[in-house]
Amino acid sequence: MQTLLDVILPVFLVIGFGYVAVWRGLFPVSGIDGVMKFTQNFAIPCLLFQAIARIDLSSSYDPRLLGSFYGGAALCFALGILGARLLFRRDWEDSVAIGFCCLFSNSILLGLPITERAYGPEALAGNYAILSFHAPFCYGLGITVMEFVRNRGQSGLSLLRNVSRAMFRNALVLAILGGFAVNLSGLPIPGVVDDALSLIVRAALPAALFALGGVLLQYKPEGDMKAILMVCAIALLVHPALVWSFGTMLSLPQAGFRSGVLTAAMAPGFNAYIFANMYGRARRVAASSVLIATGSSILTVWLWLTVLG
Repeated sequence: MQTLLDVILPVFLVIGFGYVAVWRGLFPVSGIDGVMKFTQNFAIPCLLFQAIARIDLSSSYDPRLLGSFYGGAALCFALGILGARLLFRRDWEDSVAIGFCCLFSNSILLGLPITERAYGPEALAGNYAILSFHAPFCYGLGITVMEFVRNRGQSGLSLLRNVSRAMFRNALVLAILGGFAVNLSGLPIPGVVDDALSLIVRAALPAALFALGGVLLQYKPEGDMKAILMVCAIALLVHPALVWSFGTMLSLPQAGFRSGVLTAAMAPGFNAYIFANMYGRARRVAASSVLIATGSSILTVWLWLTVLG
């Protein structure tokens, strides 16, 4: 119970503030859209750029951590696609959008603050290692499969062009690549620039959590309940269980093990809805899954924190 009070509830209270503020008309929906654009396109990219530019690549990038997390994520993507197709008779495009909901954990807005509150800022190295591949891996996989099923028979060059165009318009991907470029080149970030980045970064997570609450109000859970519950089960239970199993088999060190399991245990992020909306597929399932899984994760994350110790 103390874990629930100390670690999880503060994060969800900030989300709740945003939800209630918009619900009661104290904060306009247009304002939430502006805050979300600020966090998604500026503040969070600054956070990722600064973190990856500073991170010790030799010690943080454990192949066992990345293999455990992304092996589990890819399997969940496949499970979501096959479940939507075989159990609920959705067409292939809908099935890929539903599978993406099972693939894309809310690793930034929920994973970072919960891990930091549970284990301290020094425990975030594994989270940042996962995050540096998260958007490129998930969008790369999702867009590639969606473009393949949408354009069966197109040339490989055309498929590559469509995937590349979508990837390199993503601010998170560009920030991650910039962070790697600075880190690998050894070029220092000028002090005044680093201080400015730090000011923006401090606003990133609280602003994003508040905006997430306002956005969730717009997601009305209706219809497709069986598909939504399947997404919630895969995202909240199956993915962390797979990371736990793979991490145990690979003897993943405790710090990376905790980061991997906790990040995998997060609800689908709003990028799941962005992906569904981008292709106009399974938007209701994606929206409702984000809402219901985010609420349910209060208990499931508590469970995983308790098991992790």
